[in-house]
This record gives sequence, structure tokens and C-alpha cells, in this order.
Amino acid sequence: MLIKLLNSFNNINEHLFQNFDNLINSFNFPDWLNDAIIDSFHTVPLLFLVFLIIEIIEYFYTDKINNLIKKSEKTATLFGASLAIIPQCGFSIISTSLYLRKYITKGTLIAIYLATSDEAIPILLSQPNKIHYIIPIISIKLFVAISSGYLIDFIFKEKKYIQIKETIEQHSGCCHHSIDQRHPKELVIHPIKHTFNIFGFILLITILLNFSINIILKYSLIHSIFHNLKYIAPIFTGIIGLIPNCAISVGLTMMLINGTLNFSAVISGLLSNAGLGFLVLFRQKENYKDTSIIISIVLLVSIIVGFILQLFNL
Repeated sequence: MLIKLLNSFNNINEHLFQNFDNLINSFNFPDWLNDAIIDSFHTVPLLFLVFLIIEIIEYFYTDKINNLIKKSEKTATLFGASLAIIPQCGFSIISTSLYLRKYITKGTLIAIYLATSDEAIPILLSQPNKIHYIIPIISIKLFVAISSGYLIDFIFKEKKYIQIKETIEQHSGCCHHSIDQRHPKELVIHPIKHTFNIFGFILLITILLNFSINIILKYSLIHSIFHNLKYIAPIFTGIIGLIPNCAISVGLTMMLINGTLNFSAVISGLLSNAGLGFLVLFRQKENYKDTSIIISIVLLVSIIVGFILQLFNL
């Protein structure tokens, strides 16, 4: 049903961009540049639709979600990971603040980080022929996040939900919009801004990837070296995923779509990519050791999962 709907949308999209495609083709750009421009522009309508739906969910249900996580006890890790899988830019930020205020445990926070779904799902939804990746990505991220979260809580045995004095703190999202104080006009403005921000990343990364692939195909030696690097790719992608920027998940997803990286390497990067939550965690100046432990666990789990998937040639 979903695939049929997306294919229908894609057919409408192709029709809408027909004149634009003809215009780009008339410039006689190299094939790699021509394809990058056309493919990137075709993602804009569906990206906007997905981000609009996400914005509506965030606007009306963010407070309910946060209260649910704060009040949950044994199910906090399960709820946190399940909600984090929904593409959104603010959940990992707010969850980090809840952890710093001792409302949730280290295991719950790490589960949320591992499950956090940034731009991968919307981008794959905008590519109907790649939609088959979505279920495996979501399933693996959820399983790893939930099992890791409960295991970490068992190991560290932290005290839960210590009520401390609330502090007024404003959080900013990926487009520098307020997460705590939303205005109704953001229901449209933010999805538009976010769509074109992500479109910019997609266009840039697709151009670079297409150019790189074009060069690689010309030089078999470079292709051979790149092919051999895939066996340690989960280490590199896991480390790169720690960078708190949505461009990372965009880049990893586009490399999966273009076949530049295999599935296991991309999963490592998507697991360690916790969005902007790490930025809030780094503000915990009084306890760098705790921050280092959390980031190290996220990275270690991400790399291990990547190598396990490689054993199955994924």
C-alpha cells in the first residue's frame, strides 16, 4: 500500500519536473552532474510532505511524549527508543536534558541515542525504489537500542527519577528554531526551511558522490583500494556518525542509495548519529567522565553491530 502510494506520488513528481529536467538536460552537463541535479530536485516535494507530517506530530505531541518518558519507570527505555525512531530533530535534545536532570537513566538515554532517526527515513521515503531499506534499518536500530539500554541500566544500576529543581532552558533545533516554545506558523515555515536545508545537503553530497564514483570507475586501482576499505568501514562511519549534524545522516543515506557504502557500514553510522543531543551533553562541564562513557558506549555498540552485520555480508 505504502509503496504503491509512493510510486504514484513519484509518477506525479516526474510529470511536474518534466520541463525542469528538459531544461537541465539542455545544458549538456556531464552525466554525473546532470543526474545529481535532477535526482536531488525530485526529492523536494516528498521531503516537504514528510517533514510537514513530522512537524505536526512534534507540535501537538512533544509535551505528551516528554511527560510519558519522565513518568515511565521500567518501560522508559522501551518507550524512549520507540519514540526516538520517529524522524525528528528535537527528541534527542530534550532527552539529554531529562538525563541531566536525572529524570531518565543512562541506559534510556543511550537507547534514545542509538534509536534516533534523523534524515535517513525521510530520504529513503523520497526514493520509492529504496524503500526496502526502511524496515531493516528501523528493526535493527530498535533492537540494538532497547537491548543495549536495558543492559546498560543493569550494569550501572543507576537510581531513577530523582526530582531536582527545574531550570528554565531553551533548546534550539536543527534550523535554529525553538523546541520548547513553538509558534503555529512554524507548522509550515520550519518544514519549508528544513526541506531546503536537507535538499542543499543532498545536492552537494550527491554531486560529490557522483563525481567520486565517476573517477573511481575510470581508475581500477582506486576502486580496488575503496573495495578493500569496506571491511573496516564500520569503524570510520561509526566515528563520523558522532558528529552532531544532520548532514551526516544525509551523507550516509545517500551513500547507501548510490551503493558507495554497504548496509553494515551505514548502520554503524546511523546508530552513532544521535542528532544534536550530543551538543547538550557536552554542556555537562562538571562531569566529562560521564559524557565520555556515554559517547564511548554509543560508538562501541555502533561499531560492533556494523561488524556483526558484515559477517552476514550485509
